[in-house]
Amino acid sequence: MLAAFQFPRNQPPPNSRLVDLETLIRQHPKRIIAVFPECTTTNGRGILPFSKSLLTAPRKSKIFPINLRYTPADVTTPVPGTYSTFLWNLNSQPTHCIRVRIAEVVYNTSRAPAGDDRQPEVIQDDTASSTDTLLGSDDIDGLNAAERSVLNKVSEALARLGRVKRVGLEVTDKIGFAKSWSRRH
Repeated sequence: MLAAFQFPRNQPPPNSRLVDLETLIRQHPKRIIAVFPECTTTNGRGILPFSKSLLTAPRKSKIFPINLRYTPADVTTPVPGTYSTFLWNLNSQPTHCIRVRIAEVVYNTSRAPAGDDRQPEVIQDDTASSTDTLLGSDDIDGLNAAERSVLNKVSEALARLGRVKRVGLEVTDKIGFAKSWSRRH
């Protein structure tokens, strides 16, 4: 809970031991591994762009997009300087609920099967996702079409589950907002 009071970060903390999903799955084959690909918390009104870390999942791994919605809705990540209001809202409610919705499975089709050097097949979708319309389809984010397709499938499923839109705001935008909010209040 204390991490919720810290400013968001664009990079992992110094001396962090980063491990890709394939390694985690190999080390813990019988465990469920939860990944939060937005890499930060939100107010629940939009889906942020995802980290590329989700693409390190092996090809046959099942990715189940899961939407968590907290009620009451005013219990969201605190904005810097509003910690007492956040704690009051959190502790003044008699109960808190978390609604959990699970989408259909998504596979990481951006990775070629072991021993296969061919490019993975990309299913072309005639409908433009909200991220495509905001950012265009060029290689802006360093992702190829297959990688972008996997992340789009997961984020569109989360947006559909949560009945929210995908937004083009990133962690750096959240950091900028938090800093400007702190200066004003």
